[in-house]
Amino acid sequence: MTPENLVGPLVGAVLDGRYRVEAVIASGGMSTVYRGHDLRLDRPVALKVMDARYAGDQQFLTRFQREARAIARLKHPGLVAIYDQGGSEQGAGAPPFLVMELVEGGTLRELLRERGPMPPHAVAAVLRPVLGGLSEAHRAGLVHRDIKPENVLISRDGEVKLVDFGLVRAIAEAGITATSVILGTASYLSPEQVVGSPIGPRSDIYSAGIMAFELLTGTTPFVGDTALTVAHQRLDRDVPAPGSVIDGVPPQFDRFIARATARDPRARFPDASAMAAELESIAEQLDLPAFRVPAPTKSAQAAAATVNLRRPAERPAPQATRQFTPAPPLAAPPPAPADDEDFEPVRQFAGIDIDDFGYARQRARRVTVFWVLAVLVLTGLVAAAAWSAGTNLDGLLGR
Repeated sequence: MTPENLVGPLVGAVLDGRYRVEAVIASGGMSTVYRGHDLRLDRPVALKVMDARYAGDQQFLTRFQREARAIARLKHPGLVAIYDQGGSEQGAGAPPFLVMELVEGGTLRELLRERGPMPPHAVAAVLRPVLGGLSEAHRAGLVHRDIKPENVLISRDGEVKLVDFGLVRAIAEAGITATSVILGTASYLSPEQVVGSPIGPRSDIYSAGIMAFELLTGTTPFVGDTALTVAHQRLDRDVPAPGSVIDGVPPQFDRFIARATARDPRARFPDASAMAAELESIAEQLDLPAFRVPAPTKSAQAAAATVNLRRPAERPAPQATRQFTPAPPLAAPPPAPADDEDFEPVRQFAGIDIDDFGYARQRARRVTVFWVLAVLVLTGLVAAAAWSAGTNLDGLLGR
């Protein structure tokens, strides 16, 4: 992400007289996420500013505030904390925004782009906190509705957190651009979401199962020319077993994902707690090792922080708080080239001792270094032996 992409129209503004906007982290059809600073408490925050078209919709504003209050009550290490919400008090034309915990790191989507498919123990390490956070929400009667890698954040300390509860519901219930909501999440929608049937925790289970499939294989199970085509394929097709896509996936994970993504909601895990319990049972059966999920090294979050550190003098002058113009959507980052040293995913897991879901080239470099060191040691031993033999021969010859 270039510095130009990181400077949105709100950068330099102070929202509600308290939150200074510093740089764009991400932008989409519904909102723009900024890195910000809470001037009152002197701490970094994430500011999720909704698109300006929602500013004048009172029904949406009411539902947005209600959802924000409900989400803020949830407390779990697998959920991004909500600190505050604002915007509506500033008058007409001011879009609503959320003030959230800033997770210093990046998204699961960015990690997948960098490293490709994960081995089972890494998948389990990602799913545990996600399902833990979902369990807390499901117990409170909340449904996320938008489980996907873009909504899973990974901190530099290896913490995995789910973000964006309630926003899809607030938009859908207000009757605003429901089509764009579907288009934005087509790969992960449950069949009942596609046809507009009532949804509940089992819809989140389906989406979590699709995400687990992608973590194991590096791809989503359904593809098509358009987002709507992709969304409708799940109405009459089952999700294939991950083991049919990539070698070495344990059959326990095939069965796990098959149940999570059953087309009939009644055949799925009833909620995230049940899915999490099954995951733990599988991890115990397979004796999966503990794993710390790494943050992506080339994230938008890191780019935003770098711009703030390197270019403080170039920040735009502070704007009036009411100057709210949505940032243009950011272009998706280009795929990593095939010969990039940081993008050689392991294409099978069977028989491979993987301490990290790394790459064939990294392992090859380690093997090369080992043999170079072995040759050097052997050469040294031979030289020492030769030197010793020469010394003894000199003695025998009376030299």
